[in-house]
Amino acid sequence: MFIVLVLGAGAVGCTDGESADATHERSTGATELCGGTAISAEAAEALKVITESSRFEGSDERSTVAYAANSLIREFTSSLTTDGDICQVYAIGAVLSDRLEVTWELVDGRPERDLASKFTVLRMGERALTAVDAGSVQFACRSEKLSGSQPAHIDINVERWSPEDPEGDPEKLKDAYATVAHSFALAMAKELGCENDGGLEARPVLDPV
Repeated sequence: MFIVLVLGAGAVGCTDGESADATHERSTGATELCGGTAISAEAAEALKVITESSRFEGSDERSTVAYAANSLIREFTSSLTTDGDICQVYAIGAVLSDRLEVTWELVDGRPERDLASKFTVLRMGERALTAVDAGSVQFACRSEKLSGSQPAHIDINVERWSPEDPEGDPEKLKDAYATVAHSFALAMAKELGCENDGGLEARPVLDPV
């Protein structure tokens, strides 16, 4: 379900021997991550629920929705399925194996409904899924930036990789992942110039189907 590709040039976590001052200098707020346009104030609060932190490692200059959108445009044809990275999120003080990975995927046609049991289906876009450690929003995009007569079907995935099991209220975690996935999906739709923002509302819809 979730395609994960590790960014070689992405942000990295703290290493042994680094001072607290050095870590502090690199830290940033959630709304400044991933190019500064991907994470709404609402999604920033959701990241705090997920990571229990409000400070994060600064993102690499290529770890942005704009850069990912350009990659998607270059890759798009109506018959091709492919994927790529958007951004990785590290909370300050987290180990390297504890991160959020945000990716995009071009999928072929409307989604199937035979879903893994751990996911809750929400009423966003063509399909939205959320769980205690992941979320995704798929939407259809018609845009002058995308060649061909058929819309692109784009799936935005947010997944946490951690050595620890998720902690906290399961419903709050599900809402948090859905909120972050929606924020990235809406930012991608706007960056691509999708008609009607790909059918996505300005705020996440957290009601189950």
